[in-house]
Amino acid sequence: VELSTWFAVSQLQADYARVVDSGQWSLWPEFFTENCVYKLQPRENHERGFPLATLFLTSKGMLKDRVYGITQTLFHDPYYQRHVISSPIVRRAEDGRLHSESNYAVFRTKYDGPSTVFNVGRYLDVLV
Repeated sequence: VELSTWFAVSQLQADYARVVDSGQWSLWPEFFTENCVYKLQPRENHERGFPLATLFLTSKGMLKDRVYGITQTLFHDPYYQRHVISSPIVRRAEDGRLHSESNYAVFRTKYDGPSTVFNVGRYLDVLV
């Protein structure tokens, strides 16, 4: 994979994290195609080939519904959030799609408390 391709994937992930971490939820769906798949799946299910996922959205419209839920119906103590994303590994490029993988950690800091690890995992992306 060419360096410019790797850099473009890295920049896309940095932009994605910036939008999510800053709470600009209306911009989040714009990272996806109309017929996208956004899946949060436990490692055990993924490794065993089980389809069950914590969250499974299959269109940009569903992502917009999720934004509504996040911004209009959820209540929680306020916090700051930051993603730390590893350098991507572009596994393959074919048919106008890049298949990449990277690790991430999400840290949250409540206004009156210490930073804690909220979530760690792996992005398995198919980029168009």
